[in-house]
Amino acid sequence: MRIDRMLAITVLLLHKQRVSARELANKFEVSIRTVYRDFEAISAAGIPVVSYPGINGGFGIIDNYKIDRRLLTLQDMVSILSALKGINAAFDDDKVGNAIDKISSLIPHDKTKQIEQQLEQIIIDLMPWGFKDKHKESLKIIQSAISNQKLIKFIYENTRFEILERTVEPMTLIFKGFTWYLFAYCHARNDYRLFRISRIKNITLLTEKFLRRQISYNDYSNGSDDMSSWVSVTLKFSAAVRMRVEEYFENELIDTLDNGDLIVKVSLPQDDWIYSSILSFGEYVEVLEPEKLRLIIADKAKKIWSLYKHDNRLSQDGIKLALRI
Repeated sequence: MRIDRMLAITVLLLHKQRVSARELANKFEVSIRTVYRDFEAISAAGIPVVSYPGINGGFGIIDNYKIDRRLLTLQDMVSILSALKGINAAFDDDKVGNAIDKISSLIPHDKTKQIEQQLEQIIIDLMPWGFKDKHKESLKIIQSAISNQKLIKFIYENTRFEILERTVEPMTLIFKGFTWYLFAYCHARNDYRLFRISRIKNITLLTEKFLRRQISYNDYSNGSDDMSSWVSVTLKFSAAVRMRVEEYFENELIDTLDNGDLIVKVSLPQDDWIYSSILSFGEYVEVLEPEKLRLIIADKAKKIWSLYKHDNRLSQDGIKLALRI
């Protein structure tokens, strides 16, 4: 139907700077003349479509055009606001705040309470538990550096406990596995690196600018052959923590034994994250493979026990009483 095509063209123009009539004709399987008639109808409806001449020309909507609320449903607005508020909780960015205000201004006054109630139903919180204010400040500095293509300098402690000063070209912030990371080009290593934000200290925004490189984070994560820091792990979990295991791992990675216990085979990055994750399951997990990781976890468990073994209250009766409390 023509009205559906015109709406699709309008949404496409709002998302792209310029598009050619031929591209639209091919996409919607109509003639170029039909596309021109659609442009005329869209313009007549009050949406300012303009043409740009030249090799890189095409059609677009003028930059200062304000989106009419009729293009967004109430559910669209809820989804957009939920995402924007989640981002702004992490960055406290004026630009994101302005975007929230703009979307909010499109909400009819009689629907404001309804929208507020729906926003309470889904909250996106991108700040991990225990995330400190200084880490949040680092995020703001890094985000500013990425936007303005400026170098940053910081002290970083890697998984080998090496503490080095790094100067990097910040490219992308990633929230993955309950943690914030920075994807950047490191001048010290002359290569792309992934930095954990919680390990970044004394961050400084430099005045020197850089030209953003072509490699993206997706290219890096999908095409990297360096799996030297990853390890294939086999874990045995007690049936008592089934629900938590299913939250951590995909179903295809989990096998259930006859007694209800769970076997998980997965590849994970071998650093302090994997140790803390395994230890967080306490007595409900056993590392079956590899032997090296099994010994590391056993050693850490032994050191934990050494902190408590001289406590006279740790009799069986005392422990039972503590658990009841």
